[in-house]
Amino acid sequence: MKITVITGTKQKGCTYRIKEIFLNALGTGHEITQYYLPNDLPDFCSGCKVCFLKDENLCPHASHVVPIWNSLLESDLLVFASPVYALRTTAQMKSLLDHLCVHWMVHRPDERMFYKKAVILTNAVGPFQKGAQSDIATSLRWLGVTQIRTLGIGLMEGIIFDQLSDKRQKAITRKTVKFAKKINHSSPPHKGLKVRALFALCRLLHQQAARKETTLSADNRYWVEKGFIKPSIKKQG
Repeated sequence: MKITVITGTKQKGCTYRIKEIFLNALGTGHEITQYYLPNDLPDFCSGCKVCFLKDENLCPHASHVVPIWNSLLESDLLVFASPVYALRTTAQMKSLLDHLCVHWMVHRPDERMFYKKAVILTNAVGPFQKGAQSDIATSLRWLGVTQIRTLGIGLMEGIIFDQLSDKRQKAITRKTVKFAKKINHSSPPHKGLKVRALFALCRLLHQQAARKETTLSADNRYWVEKGFIKPSIKKQG
């Protein structure tokens, strides 16, 4: 199995340890590619819109973003690991998700994303996991991923993994290993009902917009080239 791992912090603390426990529990023989933010994407989205208006390969940060996107497309399992900062995912992780917005179904979706498994690993001192998980899951759904599983780890005793009690560390390990085994034995991913509905809605919107254009927008040109909509350009004059 090919696996791409995105970690929303460069610190090798609790997030790193939980992520490593999870990967080890998946077993051997996997091809794993890992990215650590912000090291592997040092720039925030500048809002220049060149990806939407022209081509994502013209993004000023394409040298960092494109390899990550290609790795996601080539993988079977996508792992997003993030600590919880101010009840949400990290700014570094959000920066990547902002850059990938051009591949949302409302813009230029890639059908390979419809058949991925995705895992979101978060940790916080306390039960506040949902906000960070939602940040990532929302982007994944709009990218077309149906099978998204989440694991939130409540550290409870502190924020330094090695300072947690032995009992707490063992409990975290058991919970993470159990979760990894479920992922290993989960059913093959498919294009789910929600993704189908979103894609159908986006297709209708693009088809209607294309009928009114004398020159196709970058998004609509993509939809035509992929065969998602019929070429229907409004004639001039």
